[in-house]
Amino acid sequence: MTTQQPPSCPAHGDTPPVVQLYGPQFAANPQAFYAHLRLYGPLAPVEIAPGVDALLVTDRQVALDLLRDTSTWSKDPRRWQATIPPDSPVLPMLAWRRNVLFSDGEAHARYRRVVVDAFDFVEPHELRLLVQHCADRLIREFGGAGHCDLIAQYARSLPLLIFNALFGLPDHYSERLIAALAGMLEGNSPEEAAEANAAYGQYVRELVTLKRQQRGDDVTSWFMHHPAGLSTEELVDQVILTMGAGHEPTTNLIGNALGRMLSDDRYYNSLTGGALTAQDAINEVLWRDPPMANYSAHYPLRDVYFHGTWIRAGQLVLVSYAAANTQPAHIAPGQARSGERSHLAWAAGPHACPVKQHALLIATTAIERLTGWLSNIELAVPYEQLVWRPGPFHRALSALPARFTPISPDQTGATPWNNSPSPSTPQAPTSTARQPASASSAPQPS
Repeated sequence: MTTQQPPSCPAHGDTPPVVQLYGPQFAANPQAFYAHLRLYGPLAPVEIAPGVDALLVTDRQVALDLLRDTSTWSKDPRRWQATIPPDSPVLPMLAWRRNVLFSDGEAHARYRRVVVDAFDFVEPHELRLLVQHCADRLIREFGGAGHCDLIAQYARSLPLLIFNALFGLPDHYSERLIAALAGMLEGNSPEEAAEANAAYGQYVRELVTLKRQQRGDDVTSWFMHHPAGLSTEELVDQVILTMGAGHEPTTNLIGNALGRMLSDDRYYNSLTGGALTAQDAINEVLWRDPPMANYSAHYPLRDVYFHGTWIRAGQLVLVSYAAANTQPAHIAPGQARSGERSHLAWAAGPHACPVKQHALLIATTAIERLTGWLSNIELAVPYEQLVWRPGPFHRALSALPARFTPISPDQTGATPWNNSPSPSTPQAPTSTARQPASASSAPQPS
């Protein structure tokens, strides 16, 4: 695919324009942009939306220094936020909320305990059965056609079914959630971003209202029961974060990994007994195409000279997991890293993803279930023709067209129609619903 490379080079004394991390050119070939940005050093000036500047960390060790240093860096964006137009399309992803992502110190530790404790109640075996059940349901819908869009009909829909079940909402809410999260991440216009942000907030408030009236055996209710005693506003903001952070990156992880598997003969052969597995594809994606490519917003508490760059207090600094993971000094071209875990796709330090094992289980089970039922599935177009969704934060395919031999409920042998597991039915809401551990015995932040 031919794309326009960033124009000017600071190494040659030019005065280059700030590199834009949005639009179709960046989405089509972000690695060309990262290579250009490395010419500035470990931190490079970028624009993440019209008129919204940031510094982007492209060096792995510098990223780790930032992510682990809570005495210099804050996650609270309010000082920076006051300098940004209120209709900026990136605010839905960066604006302050009362949750674990935008807090420091004791507030962060309190919120993180709530999230970790609640997800500790999601048993891996039960989650695997739920993923298999939801996957079979979706495969039944398109299995007889012999073709599908694996993004719209599988990778995007599957986490919705799973997270609606985990958080206690009916499936018919799913389409609203898809539209809201996509609008927030892509931020194609201030109007779209604001509308999406409002729609997502309304979605979560309806969920919280429902659970206040009828609690159950679900993550939302466990948040409510937690000894941390979340206020209604804190509860809404915690659900907004955990549901959004669970859905969109999981969708991208499944989609990006399927794209690699179905375009690489090493994985294609593995569908019928080769050496490389779904877990290998997922690890490769976490290294080279992480579902959240640029995030981990931080703000220095004071003016600081950091790895050769003066940064003013409150200035936005983002970490590029994608650039740091593919840094030439860290990983040689073509070098296999599927068995290693030192990538930054889950961030690092006290704000590293607290539920990555759940995400990995969902993605691995989803891919294994799909390729198990549709063993000869293949891409319907060359990989190079796939289109990536624009946006500064994520790495996400717009579509993933595939074809396969149709399956039907009356064929011999096991099928998604006659061999789908039944997930555990949530307990009826009672006054003695399952309670999280006390705060004193809760797992501490990593």
